[in-house]
Amino acid sequence: MANVPEVSIIIPLYNAEKYIAECLESVLAQTFTNFEVIVVDDCSTDKSCAIVESYIPKFSGRLKLSRMKKNSGAGSLPRNKGLTLSRGEYIFNMDNDDLITPTALEELLTLAKVNDADVVYCEKYFATNNDLSEINIQSDQVGTLVDKPTFETDIFTERLTKIQQYFFAVMPWLKLIKRNLLIENEIIFPNIIRDDDIWTWHLVFCAKRFLRVPNAVYICRKVETSITRLKRTPLEEINFWFNPVILGVKTLNEIMSNIAFFKKNPQYRYVMLNSFIRNSFLILMHLNLEIDPSDVYEVIKQKFGDKLGEYDVLIPLLCTALYTQQKINAVNVQKSQQFNIQNQNRIKELESQLQLSQKRILELELQLNKEAL
Repeated sequence: MANVPEVSIIIPLYNAEKYIAECLESVLAQTFTNFEVIVVDDCSTDKSCAIVESYIPKFSGRLKLSRMKKNSGAGSLPRNKGLTLSRGEYIFNMDNDDLITPTALEELLTLAKVNDADVVYCEKYFATNNDLSEINIQSDQVGTLVDKPTFETDIFTERLTKIQQYFFAVMPWLKLIKRNLLIENEIIFPNIIRDDDIWTWHLVFCAKRFLRVPNAVYICRKVETSITRLKRTPLEEINFWFNPVILGVKTLNEIMSNIAFFKKNPQYRYVMLNSFIRNSFLILMHLNLEIDPSDVYEVIKQKFGDKLGEYDVLIPLLCTALYTQQKINAVNVQKSQQFNIQNQNRIKELESQLQLSQKRILELELQLNKEAL
């Protein structure tokens, strides 16, 4: 093995004793071998770390286990720590319960080298259940898929339009990325919920040669313990999804403030912030519409008040007002839809009555004709 690995695989770890062995086995089975694996444990309380340690000899010096000092509650900070420990020319992220196909690294690295790509973005992946008994190809991308390696447009405004439409799937494990691109542009995962969204936006902002490919090499296990799949009460949902609204907007704004295009074109900075907020509130509208606005205010104030400084009251009030207006809009849409359905049903009834009347008229005409004869 060369002194410097070509690929660094970063895996955040937390209580994955059921799956981490299969994850590492899939990496161990790679046809391409000049890689390193960096597992960053987020204070697991099960046997996850012991399992990883048992695999260190099998990787012949290519596997490292690092530990966070305290639990961060998500994968963002462990991924960031993995990046600081990495040495590879390219970075590839994995989740601790997933797998990759045997030729995954070979395929992606070849595509990156041949095309001199900053990012190799897989538009498809394999989705499977817990025991891997069912598997199918899936894509979370919005828009047309490519059938051959294709560079994304380098026209910045067109990329922004696609970002607003959530064209690019945000999962980090769909992308092989040049490490220098991440380091030089300080592209890291923000410590907020939905960190993948902002991280992907930042990546699309900065990558000059963004290669979209049809290759499916990643196997995503749909585990119901995922932080975004956990069942929560409506108020817990409010707490969960307002996190990116409040903290995400601040992070996104700071990212754009360091990018030349947004400095020269502040109107686009507003457009992107507006798009991010609008999408966040659309998600909130799927929650229970019966939640009282005063409860929404209290959740935001208690959860985020200490992070808002002099705006500790104004921002919760603003978010509550926006939420209330969105709720009113949602109710009005529901009423409009119900009204339209009622109208459509009434039209059908009238059409049916009209058909009966026409039929009766024809019957009477026939009867009159017979009597006339």
